[in-house]
Amino acid sequence: MNLLEGKTAIVTGAARGIGRAIALTFAKAGANVAFTDLQLNENTESLVKEIEALGRKAKAYASDASNLAQTEEVVASIVEEFGTVDVLVNNAGITMDTLLMRMTEQQWDTVINVNLKSVFNFTKAVQRVMLKAKSGSIVNLSSVVGVHGNAGQGNYSASKAGIIGFTKSMAQELGSRNIRCNAVAPGFIITEMTGKLTEEQRKAWEDFIPMKRGGTPEEVANVCLFLASDMSSYVSGQVLSICGAMKT
Repeated sequence: MNLLEGKTAIVTGAARGIGRAIALTFAKAGANVAFTDLQLNENTESLVKEIEALGRKAKAYASDASNLAQTEEVVASIVEEFGTVDVLVNNAGITMDTLLMRMTEQQWDTVINVNLKSVFNFTKAVQRVMLKAKSGSIVNLSSVVGVHGNAGQGNYSASKAGIIGFTKSMAQELGSRNIRCNAVAPGFIITEMTGKLTEEQRKAWEDFIPMKRGGTPEEVANVCLFLASDMSSYVSGQVLSICGAMKT
């Protein structure tokens, strides 16, 4: 069942990991996909080819998601190329983990700008198209640490908690125009980032999770697909955790 047949989706930060899985899952569900990353390289090129091999239209855009002017230019280019935007997935994000006593102002500002301001930028730029169409779904990538916090991740936790507050506000602000806004909160997901952990660190995480394993990017992508599609047509302002019942 092609849940996104004929729709156009934007996925930010899609060159690798969860963003890439979301872009591919959406394409398999029938969507044409415009995606962004900080720079175009072999990862973005291969993703375009994978999506096109599924019979869908795809294009990669170089974009600093934390820059509003760049974001508005990119969204304008996407609308010109694809005609519309039905779904926005705000996935772009980074970590600069350290304890507060060692955290620099630059580490704080960079994480807040890339993770939180980028959500403001893309939502603001895309809302004009969705308001005109009186339709749309926005899915924002938060995190379980945005719900519960985590020592050594004050900047990341603050950015992801901010995304939740923004999501709930936009759901109320845009709901009368049939635009939905939801967030997902992944837990321990197996990506390149977690691949840097030692076997001991990874096992400690898995022992902490009731389901005794990390999640996959595809499992996050499937929840995003549900929220992007008409299957969730009366779901808005919600935060869905994808964490195997993990508590922090």
